[in-house]
Amino acid sequence: MNHLISINQFKAIFGESIVACIAATFCAMLLNVPVWAMFIGWIAFFTRGITTRDWAINMICVFIGLVIGITAGLAGAALEPTLGAWSITPVVLMVTLVVLCLQVLPVINNVLAFFLGLVCFFASHLPASLNTFVELGTASALGVSAGLMASLIKKYYSGRKVNPRGLDNQISLSE
Repeated sequence: MNHLISINQFKAIFGESIVACIAATFCAMLLNVPVWAMFIGWIAFFTRGITTRDWAINMICVFIGLVIGITAGLAGAALEPTLGAWSITPVVLMVTLVVLCLQVLPVINNVLAFFLGLVCFFASHLPASLNTFVELGTASALGVSAGLMASLIKKYYSGRKVNPRGLDNQISLSE
C-alpha cells in the first residue's frame, strides 16, 4: 500500500490550510469576531454537498439556527422568573421540535447546519441581540465561504470533479 502523496495532493492540502489560516486571521485581526465561530461555518459547509448552491443553503441554515438560538435565549430568559432552572425543558423541547420539523422543507433543510447555528449562539454566551446575530453570523458566513474556497482549491489541484457525496474520497493517500 502506497502512502506517499503527490505534489498536487500536497498543494491541495496546503492550499486548504492557507484558506483556514487567512480566514482565522481575518476574523481575529480585522473583524474582531470569534475564530471558533468561523470554524462553525467551516464545518457547516462540509455537512452537505460542496457546490456553490450548497454553500448558500448551508449559510442560510446556519443563520436560521442562530435566529432560533437567539429566540430560544429570549424565551428562556422570559420563562426563568417563573420556572427557574426548569425553563430549559420547554425551550429545548420547542427548539428541537422546530429544527427537526424544518428538515421537511424542500431545499433549506440542513438539520446539522441548523444545530451548528444553535450551538454557535449558546457557546458564545453572548446576549440574545441583533448585535450577537451580526457578530456570529459574520464569523460563520466567513467560515462557510472559506470552506467553499478550500473545496475549490482541492478540486483545482486534484484535477477531479468535486464529489458532493464525499470530499474525502477525492484524494486518497493510498492511490
